[in-house]
Amino acid sequence: MEQKGYIHVYTGNGKGKTTAALGLSLRAVCAGKKVFFGQFVKGMKYSEVKALEYLPNFEMEQFGLNCFIYNEPNRDDIEVARKGLQRIKDIINSGEYDVVVLDEVNIALYYKLFDVDEVLEILKNRPKNIEVICTGRFAKEELIEIADLVTEMKEVKHYYNEGVMAREGIEC
Repeated sequence: MEQKGYIHVYTGNGKGKTTAALGLSLRAVCAGKKVFFGQFVKGMKYSEVKALEYLPNFEMEQFGLNCFIYNEPNRDDIEVARKGLQRIKDIINSGEYDVVVLDEVNIALYYKLFDVDEVLEILKNRPKNIEVICTGRFAKEELIEIADLVTEMKEVKHYYNEGVMAREGIEC
């Protein structure tokens, strides 16, 4: 019997959204499921990219260039993100994966790299057994409405505010 897949949204200003999606991905792979992890906005080689070397049934692609978060996205940023969204649509519709992660899709939407209606259409028309995780700050209300699970990470205290920069294997 085919299981129903749910839509998760991990949002908020606290640390841990991508980390939670990676943890769920690890759990799914260890249960024999196949996972596709698409990272929007990100193009830098974060430590999790190495998971491809260690985890069977885990694939990851980045749909970003470097990091424009401190600037405005340019035409190349938009083009890469739009191609990434098409790739996600193809991956989801292939039925080849049990879990599909749209890491930082909320940030891509916030910066208007593509429209929320495009994402909603992909999610609503997906095969119903596919589990989808959407991460990133600033989740759109429309996405929250169709989600089955929404978790908000709230920053209470962060050592970044004390000048601690991102550390390899912990934040990147």
